[in-house]
Amino acid sequence: MDFWNRAVEIGDIVVTPRSLLVGFLLLAALFLVVTRMRGLLQRRVFPRLGLTEGVSAAVGALIGYAILLIGVLVILPVMAPGFNINTLVVVLGALSFGVGFGLRNVADNFFSGLILLIERPIKVTDRIEVAGTFGTVVEIRARSTTVRTNDNIDIIVPNSQFISNQVTNLSYHDKKVRFKVPVGVHYDSDVELVQKALLEAASECGNVLSEPAPAVRLIGFGDSSVDFELRVWTDSLYNRPKLLFSNVNFLIWKKFKKYGIRIPYPQRDIYVKQMPKAGDI
Repeated sequence: MDFWNRAVEIGDIVVTPRSLLVGFLLLAALFLVVTRMRGLLQRRVFPRLGLTEGVSAAVGALIGYAILLIGVLVILPVMAPGFNINTLVVVLGALSFGVGFGLRNVADNFFSGLILLIERPIKVTDRIEVAGTFGTVVEIRARSTTVRTNDNIDIIVPNSQFISNQVTNLSYHDKKVRFKVPVGVHYDSDVELVQKALLEAASECGNVLSEPAPAVRLIGFGDSSVDFELRVWTDSLYNRPKLLFSNVNFLIWKKFKKYGIRIPYPQRDIYVKQMPKAGDI
């Protein structure tokens, strides 16, 4: 008998080397087509429809999963003649048994990934913090999500972490974020002049928004300084807060030099109750 046509029967299913080869080739072609189609949709089609990068990635992934599911259901009867829905139910039952023992985490992450794509609590390009990881979402896959830190390090986070843990999303509603820059000045300083200098520094920083407007708050009187807080909004450096603080602080230092505003050193007053006698030294 020809090797390629040698049949192996498993219940109602008849499998031959030829059908397996054709099936695997069709599956490979299906995965290739879906990957290319997702890239085309996300790069060319969805942007023309006005969809953001994050929404495009989510919609593209859902369309890809749907086409993969339909394609697999079409290819399986070609790969294994006799395959039908009843057989699929048996296979899924066996898989669910295996999931209960060894694949529970995989299934948990997969369904969590579907929830992320449908509900979209996070999207590609969002700035997030989850389980101690702070960075930008660069890809959401079926099992895990890739988060890139400011050090250009990619961290692979299981999707279940986004469902079971608290997630801080700095760009969920929009990309405007407010930061508070603490500043301490000498007690001899003119507080009105300090306020003027801080607002001028904020207005000259290109990364600070004019609307909402920057604001200055006198928040307390410390041991060595009068403590202010400069509150600024940004939509460009929301993902790089330290750079924003640095830019603003450079301008604050320049303004303080211009207006003669001093930043104090810590001071301690020492009181000597009794001088030691000469014989005790």
